[in-house]
Order: sequence, then structure tokens, then C-alpha cells
Amino acid sequence: MPGIDHHQGLFWMSFTERFLRLRKQHSLTQQQMADTVGIHITQVKRYESGEAQPSLEVLKKVAVAFNVSTDWLVFEENEREPQNELKLKFEAVVQMDEDEQRSVLALLDAMILKHQTKRFFVPSPESKQQP
Repeated sequence: MPGIDHHQGLFWMSFTERFLRLRKQHSLTQQQMADTVGIHITQVKRYESGEAQPSLEVLKKVAVAFNVSTDWLVFEENEREPQNELKLKFEAVVQMDEDEQRSVLALLDAMILKHQTKRFFVPSPESKQQP
């Protein structure tokens, strides 16, 4: 595309692919996608074809509507910051319904408590050494 630098081109490709992927994963028509996000169908078509770049407001609407981060919509994998396994797991938890999230949090709380208890009540190897 004339007049677009390489970095901006990466943005377009990333957003275009992910915007389209979201619509298809949710089995939405372009009109349903427009209604879900709160934009006109013409904009959906322009985003999917790579002819237009969304505003920050539209990015936020898409992120909220589909429970994804704006970083995921905009940046290539590992472009912004390295992903680690825990972060990816927490992003998956955010997409769960409230009951499932409560269950995961309860499990995490129990594991943290277990770790803290073990740390305070299990003697360390140094304390087992005799003088």
C-alpha cells in the first residue's frame, strides 16, 4: 500500500486477520459483527479487506465485545512483550464464565495457601543440620 510504512503494514495485517478470525469463530455475518461491535457494516468490510485502520475507540469496542485484549488485536505474537505460559493461562481464564472463574480462583487460593503453609511449617534443610 502506498504511503504506509512497514510497521503500520504489520498492524494492518495483524488486526485484519484477527478481526476476521473473531467474526468467523463466533459464526457471525458481517452485519452481526457490525451490530455486536457497534459500527457500520461498511467499516467491517473495510477492516476485513485491510482498507481501513480502526480507531482506538473501535479497538476498545472489539476487545470488550469479544473479551480479548487490544494488544492481541494489534500486535504480532511476541512483538510487544514475551508471552509466558501463566499469562496465556490467565487470558484463557478471563474468557470463562463467572462460575468457572470462581472455581479457578478458589483452586489458586488453595494452592497459594498450601504453598505458604508448607513454607512456614516444613523445616528447611538448613534447620535440619545439627551444630
